[in-house]
Amino acid sequence: MLSRSCIFRSLIETHITPVFAPSPRGWNEAFPQLPVEGCEPWGRAELPPGERGKGGDSGRRAGVLSGQDGVSRDRAGVRCSAGPGPAIRPPAGQLPEAKEIVLKAQILAGGRGKGTFNSGLKGGVHLTKDPKTVEQLAKQMIGYNLSTKQTPKDGVKVKKVMVAEALNISRETYFAILMDRACNGPVMVGSPQGGVDIEEVAVTSPELIFKEEIDIFEGIQDHQALQMAKNLGFKGPLQQQAADQIKKLYNLFLKIDATQVEVNPFGETPEGQVVCFDAKINFDDNAEFRQKEIFAMDDKSENEPIENEAAKYDLKYIGLDGNIACFVNGAGLAMATCDIISLNGGKPANFLDLGGGVKEAQVYQAFKLLTADPKVEAILVNIFGGIVNCAIIANGITKACRELELKVPLVVRLEGTNVHEAQRILNESGLPITSARDLEDAAKKAVASVARK
Repeated sequence: MLSRSCIFRSLIETHITPVFAPSPRGWNEAFPQLPVEGCEPWGRAELPPGERGKGGDSGRRAGVLSGQDGVSRDRAGVRCSAGPGPAIRPPAGQLPEAKEIVLKAQILAGGRGKGTFNSGLKGGVHLTKDPKTVEQLAKQMIGYNLSTKQTPKDGVKVKKVMVAEALNISRETYFAILMDRACNGPVMVGSPQGGVDIEEVAVTSPELIFKEEIDIFEGIQDHQALQMAKNLGFKGPLQQQAADQIKKLYNLFLKIDATQVEVNPFGETPEGQVVCFDAKINFDDNAEFRQKEIFAMDDKSENEPIENEAAKYDLKYIGLDGNIACFVNGAGLAMATCDIISLNGGKPANFLDLGGGVKEAQVYQAFKLLTADPKVEAILVNIFGGIVNCAIIANGITKACRELELKVPLVVRLEGTNVHEAQRILNESGLPITSARDLEDAAKKAVASVARK
């Protein structure tokens, strides 16, 4: 099951107490007593101290989530946006009681701390103890492209910057709650070694990874939370404090229909407070109907336009680098189709999943999307009709071919519900459609059609 944040490619960032969105009029508020031109408050998140929020629009979702369930986080800040006129004006006030300030470029990619701006600035995360330098740093971020290990080569333009209170971390751990199909429910995963990639820890020090299954009917038990806190290395009063935060994170996990809540680092401060310093949350797509407020915050501004267009018709589209378009129903079949094209010497141009309840209009729109890509030199349709009626697919294909005047080779493999009627429709259409008996045959014919060109 895909989580919403997977589709968004979202990274969650909380720690937002006041949260601010772009204003065309300029920044008229930032931190309390810190007027900044270009942003206005859109909401307030008051986690009794702390939590990190949700992916998509990094601070905004966090703002919604961080007003819930008492999860601990640091005090938050400002989100700034480029707009008409000067990007930033010197702040006239001071951050209330903040000893150190952190600025974070808001893009949907990891590795920002080690990234590079085309303005010449190194790093998408900066610390400062002088509020006056906030303007200078933000000017070198907003409107410039930030390149990290997860962005395209040219980077992603930064339109927003988050400013927040920086806290010292005396020790970092890792904690997550996720749905595990093998366990038929939620599982806690923790490690006393946090602040690093947990995948590396699993490989180099597997003995430092602790797992605990949670009975979804009984919920998390006090002894389970306390044992996980012990496994993470919390001692003395911090042990109970960490256990309390773990229980609150589990309550949040259920409340927002998450498939994963990952806190890294889940740490402690020199002052003796357990804090969620950074987090990522994945959501269950199937829960959108009851999590409307969260899903309404989907930030599509960094998506490819073609992905946003596909979403209008309930199509899942991911662009790839090849020249053979894949038109498939079901994510698993789509991945298999991409693989078999590659195995036969071709390169898939996309991953397009029609889903289950497909209609003719969706087939037509899918063809419009595929043919709009100038890289596409052939189209492979691979449909296994379970709940999908192959005849609907066939009618949609013939309509699209006629109305769009398809000019690239089309290979079609259909199997399953009403397949004989579908084959009749294609055969009697008089269109130059190449039929395939199975997936292997379809891939070979699609690759050969490109080679001939």
